[in-house]
Amino acid sequence: MDHWVASLLLPLAIWVLLNGVDDLVIDFAAIAGYIRQAFSSNPAHRIPTEDQLAAVPPRHMAVFVALWKESRVIQKMLDNNVGRLRYPHCDFFVGVYPNDNLTVAAAREAIKRFPNVHVSICPHDGPTTKADNLNWIYQRMLLHEERNGVRFEMILTHDAEDLMDPDALRWINYYAQWNDMVQIPVLALRTPLRNLVHGVYCDEFAEYQFKDMVGRQFLGGFIPSNGVGTGFSRHALEMLAARFSNRIFEPGCLTEDYENGFRIHALGLPQRFIPIQIRHGRPIATREFFPLILSKAVTQRTRWMIGITLQSWEHHKLRDTIRYLYWFWRDRKSVVGNMVTPATNIVFLYGVVTLAAAHAMHREWGLAREASGLQPFIAAGLSLQTFHAAIRVWCSARIYGWRFGSLVPLRIVFGNLMNCAVTARALWTYTAAKIHHRPLRWAKTEHAYPSRATLLNERRRFRDILTGSLWITPAQLDAALATKPADRRLGEHLVALDLLTEQDLYAALSLQNNLPLGKPDLATVSVPVTRALPAAVARKWRVLPFRIAAGEIYLAGSDVPGDEMHTDIRRFCSLEVRFQLVTPTEFNELAAQYL
Repeated sequence: MDHWVASLLLPLAIWVLLNGVDDLVIDFAAIAGYIRQAFSSNPAHRIPTEDQLAAVPPRHMAVFVALWKESRVIQKMLDNNVGRLRYPHCDFFVGVYPNDNLTVAAAREAIKRFPNVHVSICPHDGPTTKADNLNWIYQRMLLHEERNGVRFEMILTHDAEDLMDPDALRWINYYAQWNDMVQIPVLALRTPLRNLVHGVYCDEFAEYQFKDMVGRQFLGGFIPSNGVGTGFSRHALEMLAARFSNRIFEPGCLTEDYENGFRIHALGLPQRFIPIQIRHGRPIATREFFPLILSKAVTQRTRWMIGITLQSWEHHKLRDTIRYLYWFWRDRKSVVGNMVTPATNIVFLYGVVTLAAAHAMHREWGLAREASGLQPFIAAGLSLQTFHAAIRVWCSARIYGWRFGSLVPLRIVFGNLMNCAVTARALWTYTAAKIHHRPLRWAKTEHAYPSRATLLNERRRFRDILTGSLWITPAQLDAALATKPADRRLGEHLVALDLLTEQDLYAALSLQNNLPLGKPDLATVSVPVTRALPAAVARKWRVLPFRIAAGEIYLAGSDVPGDEMHTDIRRFCSLEVRFQLVTPTEFNELAAQYL
């Protein structure tokens, strides 16, 4: 057995060493990129201060969100992002398909609340590809400009599960002074340690954003769009439209984001990746939940693998890509690496077990004898693997803490097995599609939007809202805190001291929690719906169901909803819950009439 394992070691050791040296190039390039960022006198390369961000005149921006069966999350996405962005000129364009009735209804509900949200309905049934959807959104934006006499100078792409950073558009606006494509970092949201699937996303994205993208930029490679958090200048999109017959996003490509990063660089347009910056206690990045279940993760990553490593061969001839050969090598080497890496893990495990057995029985280690000539290759490869694992630990710990980062080695092994399955499925799917002449369609992954608990650390402090909006002065707030009884909430105490009116208090709570405020119009209240919850539950949580639309039930209540409330209500109602804040006086009026 040792002889057969040793015969595998030579090709495996050469691959591991070659891959490790390749990654080492990016490591040194990333270090050089951070040094340039720290000491460059060119403002286009440096990280701006808050004053510098504020000094740049805001461009009019449009955010494109392509949808397929996202009725459960799109309204939450718009609620949490439209109201949280600290940017004055931004419109959202959501693209839907006519045969996706629930998502169409949810999008139309959203535009009733937000005048800067617009719906683009594709002229054909879906799903097609995300790129096709985005192209029709672009046409809808042109029509909006024509009708309203406006012009969008920057276009961003986002997904329905994204949690945009409140300052993201300010950063993109700053670097758009010198660049036609600006990419904000994308990071996975934290999940429990037991969730290995999502933990792999956390580790990979942290390392990619901290190291690979910075090194790639320093070496002059093209910056692939991450698909979300990418800002394109109007000039860039118009050049793409002219060059590619109005197909700004390649409709036949499953990873149009990667393709556009290449296209823009090939057109000679400047690109910029914004390195991860920790400001206000958080990384400036787009955050999202990736799939938590293995099967859904494999589906999503299969699409990425097909688009980046297989489909890209179709769209570019060798003469078009000769100057980018190194970057295409890096992006496509995973086809081989993902299949080989599990074998290296198995051989490594075999070596550890046989070494322990040989030591326990006081025998010669047979594998060492059979592979004696390969020791320098093996030692160098293992050293590089250990070094790069340590880098991933640091990157992950920088975002999620050292407790989370300590499990990176376990997740590396799990990720190797998952990526092997992804590559095998991608090769099978792509080959079958070519043999049977079938188009590759958008295999959309079902997403979950972050819960309230996830967003708590992103909220503005109640104190800052009260004083910043000039309801009370900092001195008045400090005095109120000094006299507040332990069993009374701060807001109630401020109302009792006549420092705030009830309406002002709830306006502040509405701003802090990004909840609509106000008693529902009686014309929108459905009497049968008000009985959707048992009266005891409605009174316990001080909520009143008043409307059902687009697969969601609307509740009016006088307390900010928490996870316990949501859990209790879901025992009696399977619909998605949307909450509207009302003052206690308004709730008592509603309860007297309907409960």
